[in-house]
Amino acid sequence: MSPQPRRAVLRSAVRRIAGIAAVAGLAVAAAVTVPVAASAAPAPAAIGPGVRIATPVAGGAEVCTANFLYTPVAGQDGHRDGHGAGAPSAPTGKLYLGTAAHCTAAAEAMSSVDGCTEPVQPEGIEVRITGRDGRTYTGRVAYNSWTVMQERGETDPHLCLANDLALIELSPEAAAVADPTVPGFGGPTALDTDGTVHGERVYSHQPDQAPSPNEPATPNKQGVSFGRPEGPRTHVVATVPPGVPGDSGAGYLDAEGRAFGLLSSLMVPTTTNGVTDLAQALAYAAEHGSVGALDLVPGTRPFAPTGPLTELPPGPAALLPDLTPVPLR
Repeated sequence: MSPQPRRAVLRSAVRRIAGIAAVAGLAVAAAVTVPVAASAAPAPAAIGPGVRIATPVAGGAEVCTANFLYTPVAGQDGHRDGHGAGAPSAPTGKLYLGTAAHCTAAAEAMSSVDGCTEPVQPEGIEVRITGRDGRTYTGRVAYNSWTVMQERGETDPHLCLANDLALIELSPEAAAVADPTVPGFGGPTALDTDGTVHGERVYSHQPDQAPSPNEPATPNKQGVSFGRPEGPRTHVVATVPPGVPGDSGAGYLDAEGRAFGLLSSLMVPTTTNGVTDLAQALAYAAEHGSVGALDLVPGTRPFAPTGPLTELPPGPAALLPDLTPVPLR
């Protein structure tokens, strides 16, 4: 992707996602139901992929979605994080929950996806996490790529527009009820370090979906990747429907259940989404952030997509129009 001028995009334009005409062969369709495995998966844990994260801003809160769980790598905090005897689903030691960096932006940051210039709240702020058990838990922002890039004076557009990761250190109460398994899919099986290719099948758990008049909503999406035509840090992904405001930060899995990205933006004039490459975002955090190197925590159940899933979009077109990332805010 060649460097682009930083474009201002009004909040009202972003809210019209449903009215944007589909292009590049992406048709709008409703969710479909596929057979569910005979043995139902256990209910998801209170904290884990797909829970809601609320960051306080003036007059309210910015609500986003969690992607995966992470722990410090071997020896970094004195031990290799494993499974505690009293809580087999929860790693011991520090535990981080991932989301998008733009989810902790300041209230006035709604004109672009430029993490090098948009106002952002400082690291250390407390956020609220809505558990699936109905309780509210807390965590603090231990790393925000936007904050770090601004402190470093970054200007590379590949970083500014596509390095979009925040890490929330969970409180002991939240960590005690956490599980890394992705609802509806199982996994993640590992971290994907080689990215996606054009036409590859992908999956994402995105709970902020409204039901259509004829079909119920499902948070479990299947889609296709266009690869990384916009640069090495951004995967262009199509799902039906696309990721919408509130789903920002949600994680993506490849066809093998490996975690490869997180929802960052809408790519206009299409209904595709920009997905931050997770391996590269974690590498930047390890090199420049205070959290150091982290391991992705694998799921406690095998990767096995079952129903209901959204309808699979048509195969990706050979060519895309010029794309502009706009905020999911």
